[in-house]
Amino acid sequence: MPRFSYTAIEQSTGREREGVIDGATLEVAVGILKSRGLAPLEVTPTKSSATTKPPKAPVRSVTRVPTKSKAPAKQFSFGRVASAKEMTVFTRQLGTLIKAGMPLLRSLEVLARQQKNQRFQSVIMSPGETIRSGGTFSEGLQQNPKVFDRPYINMVKAGEAGGVLEVVLDRLAQFMEKSVRVRGRIKSAMTYPLIIVLVAVGIVSALMVFVVPKFESIFATTLKGQALPMLTQIVIGTSNFLKNHAILAVGLVIGLYFLGQLLARTKSGTRFVHGAHLKMPVMGDLFLKSAVARFTRTLGTLLASGVPILEALRITRDTSGNVRVAAAITVVHDRVKEGDTVAGPLRATNIFPDMVPSMIEVGEETGALPDMLTRVADGYDEEVDNAVNALTSLIEPLMIVVMAFMVGTIVIALFLPIVRIIQSLG
Repeated sequence: MPRFSYTAIEQSTGREREGVIDGATLEVAVGILKSRGLAPLEVTPTKSSATTKPPKAPVRSVTRVPTKSKAPAKQFSFGRVASAKEMTVFTRQLGTLIKAGMPLLRSLEVLARQQKNQRFQSVIMSPGETIRSGGTFSEGLQQNPKVFDRPYINMVKAGEAGGVLEVVLDRLAQFMEKSVRVRGRIKSAMTYPLIIVLVAVGIVSALMVFVVPKFESIFATTLKGQALPMLTQIVIGTSNFLKNHAILAVGLVIGLYFLGQLLARTKSGTRFVHGAHLKMPVMGDLFLKSAVARFTRTLGTLLASGVPILEALRITRDTSGNVRVAAAITVVHDRVKEGDTVAGPLRATNIFPDMVPSMIEVGEETGALPDMLTRVADGYDEEVDNAVNALTSLIEPLMIVVMAFMVGTIVIALFLPIVRIIQSLG
């Protein structure tokens, strides 16, 4: 019986396999491979069966994929390789292709070809070498930790272990879409106040550098050495400093900014800054609700994807974004490791609102913890949206009042000597 050498992809794992198979004809050999769960890439007669004339028609039911390809060249990259939107679209499309029955390796090549971002294209292709050499998709993702974070890799790993990779990718895409939507709302809400601040700084700087010095020369000529009001002296002194030491002033502001950044990166500085975020009068509630939404959504998505509870808590802790919240999750992790529930230790940390551990407790009792965590996240995402809208409506008039106060102070400081001049002339 003729023998055929083949190269095929395992449909369950996406790994490439090579071997030899017996078959009366080429079509029979291809059918045997498909019945074994393999997607044929290339089937050719072996040398031992050269006397048997193979069919002239090549195998058209499969697509030839190169078995060897050069690994993507190492590149020095600055900034983000892929935006959050690009990551979300890639994850969604990959899950759709796998769900449609396309092998994983083939799906990656299809997505890489349609990618306009060259750097991200190389990242998408890099797991292919790992899969061809016998590794898994999650192992290939670990080559680019700056693009694929720990929650992403661990959820993919859980999906591979459970044979539900397409389901996990769909959950990942939903998680990323909601995270991008919340961040976009916050950024758009803070744009207008930022513009007002920049305009205020520009107006005040122009007044101090160009207008105040002209009034100073008028006062020196008209008042002939008479003492100016204290408020006027402060404004003129500030104007002279900014005019004569503009570079020093800008350098001082930049230096203070970078010094604050360096101090904030220290362990004690980070704890102080993150703790202050949660205790701020107006913004603290927003930071807390955002942290709760991120914690519950990440933990719920990981648990729903099959990640063990302890590993899910470790990942959530490392991606919490706030050291105070991370410390509370560490306490919960240690207590759960000892056999405790999640709700009890979470309530004892006094970080999260009372409703969060209460709903988690109900989820643990009913066996629907992932769904309950997702509901909590949806609720707090909506509260974050409402808080951002309320904060925006509060900041807008507040910024206008602050700008009016600063400009009004300068105007009053300049008019006080003018009143004195008018009185002296009278």
